[in-house]
Order: sequence, then structure tokens, then C-alpha cells
Amino acid sequence: MRISTFWYCLKQGVINICRNILFSLASIATISACIFLFCLFFALMANVEHGAQMAENTVGITVFFDEGMSEEDIGAVGSEIGGWGEVREMRYISADQAWESFKAQYFEGMEELAEGFADDNPLAGSASYEIFLRDISSQQEVVNRLNELAGVRRVRYSSALAAGFTSMGKIIGVISAMIIGVLLAVAVFLISNTISVAAAFRRRENEIMRYIGATNYMIRAPFVVEGVLLGFFGAVIPLAAIYVLYQEAIYYLNERYQIIAGLFEPLALHEIFPSMAGFAMALGVGIGFVVSFFTIRRHLKV
Repeated sequence: MRISTFWYCLKQGVINICRNILFSLASIATISACIFLFCLFFALMANVEHGAQMAENTVGITVFFDEGMSEEDIGAVGSEIGGWGEVREMRYISADQAWESFKAQYFEGMEELAEGFADDNPLAGSASYEIFLRDISSQQEVVNRLNELAGVRRVRYSSALAAGFTSMGKIIGVISAMIIGVLLAVAVFLISNTISVAAAFRRRENEIMRYIGATNYMIRAPFVVEGVLLGFFGAVIPLAAIYVLYQEAIYYLNERYQIIAGLFEPLALHEIFPSMAGFAMALGVGIGFVVSFFTIRRHLKV
């Protein structure tokens, strides 16, 4: 495509937008609302997945065994657990290691009190495995299997954490799909009407262009450019808003809710914005291109 043709199509696309400014603004506003919600849910889902990954790396399942169970039997059970596909990593903690950890945590500065247990480990029989999963959503299934193993006395885990991340992800996914789906339908309707009105305004001009030998491409291109521009502006506006609001939200969370920030560290903006912007621009420009391309085909007959 020659540069002069490109600038002609771009200029005519801008003219079409200005001629139908109300429809154009309505289309941009609807696309912006749709993409703003998409970016909002994208950020929420990214942080939920980040939280789940943090939980998978830091929150484990602890398995305790029957008192008097031999090291060989415990090792055999550990080998079986380690072969499960859901298990990413596991660590064995002997009774002596458990006591040393307990002393360091609860007898700091009072080591002389702990010396009274020098020959009598109060945590004897507390050997355990600490298990970390590949996917925290499979926690309950793994816990059920652990409870069925012979020799397992108790399984300690955080059911609320796993259920919280799993259910939150599902809820956000369903709500985002419903709302974005409705807004997408409205955006498609408005862009289609905008292109149709622009085609009606230029019907006589299109007929003349066809009679003097203009190709379908030359007639269609300005309208496609119009749709692409509507989608582009509809994506840029919410991205700029999300860029500012996300930073402010992180700052507000760290300043006002330090307890929450201490338990969960949200993703930094630079970690999610590039991919978010890519998806948002593809969504906005894609909607504008596809809708305008197929809408203007109905107006090519003269």
C-alpha cells in the first residue's frame, strides 16, 4: 500500500468519526467501559494467581505419623507421597529438628530452661513431612489421600486459604465474563451503527468512486480505519486510567492497610501492565476492525 493511499484512508476515517461524533463518542465510551472492566478483572485475576503461587510456595501440608513408627516406615510412606503428581516438593523434619526449631523460636534468651530437656525430647514422635503442591486447588484431594495412608496420625493444612483463592478466582472469572460479554455486545452494536451511518453519509461518494473504477478496497478502507480508530481510542483511555488507578490503589493499600499488605504483596504495575496493555489493545482494535470490516461489506453494492 502506497503512503499516499494510507494517509487518504486515515484522513477519511477521521472525517467519518467527526461527521458522526455522537455515535463515535458513544462507541468509544462503550469500548472504554468494556476494556476498563477487562483490565480491572485482569489485574484482579493476576493478583489472585500471584497469591495462589505465593501460597503454593510458602504454605505447605504437614503430615504427622503414629508414635513409635520406625524411620524406615516413615521413609517408605514419604517415598510414596513423593511420587504423587500433585506434589512439587517435600521436606522431612525429624523429631530432633522439630525440637531445635521449637527451642530457637520459643526459648530465645532463655536457653537454660531448654537445657532441662537435654536428655528428654518433648517432641519425640513428632517426625513429619512438609509437603508443597504444584497447584493449591488440589490441596483437599491430597489431604484426603494422606488421611487414608497407614501410619498417618494427623494432617495439618490451611483449608480456608486454598478454598479462598480457588473460589475467588472462579467468582471473578464468571462475573468478568458476564459483564464484559454484555458490554462487548453493546460495543459491536454501536460500532456497526456508527459505520452504517458513515456509509449512508458517503453513499453518493461511494457510488461515484465505484463508477470511476475504485476497488472495493479503496471504498472499504476508510470505514475499516474508522472502526480501528474507535477501538484504539476505546483502549487507550481505560489503559491510561488503569495505569494511574492501580498505582494509587497499591499506595493506598500499603499506607492504610499494612496488615493486609504484610500478608499479601500485590503485583507491581510493571509486572502486569505490558501484558494487560497488549490484550486490551488487541481487544479494542480487533473489535473495531472486525465489526467495521463486515458491516461495510453490506454497503458496497451500488
